[in-house]
Amino acid sequence: MRNISSDKLTQLLVRERETYLTKHPKSHSSYQDSHNLFGKVPMTWMNKWSGGFPLYLSKANGNSITDIDGNSYVDFALGDTGAMAGHSPKATIDAVNQRMAELGGITTMLPTIDAQWVGANLTERFGLPLWSFTLSATDANRWVLRIARLVTGRPKILVFSYCYHGSVDETFITIDENGNPRSRPGNVAPAVNPTETTRVVEFNDFIALQRELVYGDVAAILMEPALTNIGIVLPEPGYLTKVREIATATGTLLINDETHTFSAGPGGATKAMNLAPDIITIGKSIGGGIPCGAYGITREIAAKVAQHQEADLVDVGGVGGTLAGNALSIAAMRATLEHVLTEDAFEHMIELATLFTKDVQRSIDKHQVDWSVVQLGARAEYRFTKPAPKNGGQAAAASNDQLDEYMHLYTINRGIMMTPFHNMALMCPETTKADIELHNEVFNQALTELIS
Repeated sequence: MRNISSDKLTQLLVRERETYLTKHPKSHSSYQDSHNLFGKVPMTWMNKWSGGFPLYLSKANGNSITDIDGNSYVDFALGDTGAMAGHSPKATIDAVNQRMAELGGITTMLPTIDAQWVGANLTERFGLPLWSFTLSATDANRWVLRIARLVTGRPKILVFSYCYHGSVDETFITIDENGNPRSRPGNVAPAVNPTETTRVVEFNDFIALQRELVYGDVAAILMEPALTNIGIVLPEPGYLTKVREIATATGTLLINDETHTFSAGPGGATKAMNLAPDIITIGKSIGGGIPCGAYGITREIAAKVAQHQEADLVDVGGVGGTLAGNALSIAAMRATLEHVLTEDAFEHMIELATLFTKDVQRSIDKHQVDWSVVQLGARAEYRFTKPAPKNGGQAAAASNDQLDEYMHLYTINRGIMMTPFHNMALMCPETTKADIELHNEVFNQALTELIS
């Protein structure tokens, strides 16, 4: 680590951990008293928090969060994209309240007229003509993989090493140090070893992609147009065009998971990068915080599905759920897409993310550390390596637990919340230039102390 002393880093970490504990006694006590929760938290991944315990939420609005100790933060995590519209946007809350209090019927197994509006809006944004709804992007990905296998008659899928598509079983696969596929380290008791269901290659490696598709057994390529959950890894120039071409040539369907890459613009990376997938999945942000997801398909795929009359799409065929497409989530999606995550909002968000990225890069250059920063529309992320990783394997190898904890604790102790899972900052419509300036000040201060 050029210019960074390991001893100094260790000393600073001790100080920041002590400060974190001192500033958050109620959160610490609540965590210790959570005896009836598996892992002491509502969901076990909430333990992935620097400092030994998570903060407990009191209230949130826009891009501001207040914990139960009364500390307030500029929130750049935004629910790891789930709150990209900001916390409790007024238009979404009004629509949800109307649905719940005035109209009633949170979930009824009946369609509402809002659904057609949302479908039309998603078509306008992403280009695909037919849409269906889920309660998460994970569900959307699970269901479209079934559809892909149905219409192609092929058993396998292909993903990229260290990709992220929620908790879809087939996607927990990486490449080991010898270039061989393996179940991703930490994969919890998979029912089937993913090496039996899935082919895997490194992102940006077109030769490897060609090699894995020649077998003719891959139903679909499931990809984020840019990797996000292992740190932002952007596609190299021309790569996504080649992916589309090889998918077409081999009769393989191409699925764009836009759940995180929606940050690229109003139509996600699909529109921003002029892509032409066969299927799109999305979730989290389009409901303004209300659980939801969606997937879009071409008319050609819909026609092929219709040919399989043995496939049960209206009862227990493995595609669907009682709460999916419920009236409340549909109302939230319409309000969020219509009034919150608009073209004007994205212009504002991307402008601030660009400013954030430039400020971070300036600090990196000033302090001469071997770090890098990458931007994808309204989100940016810094990594403790230079140059920025080109694939998932490089990104995973670049992780540094001590630096990661130091930066997270340093920022949280000074009123800035970064994404707990990585060093990602996301802008929402309520983010301001002053928020970016505060982060720049704290980021500079963290580096100054680290290398002095």
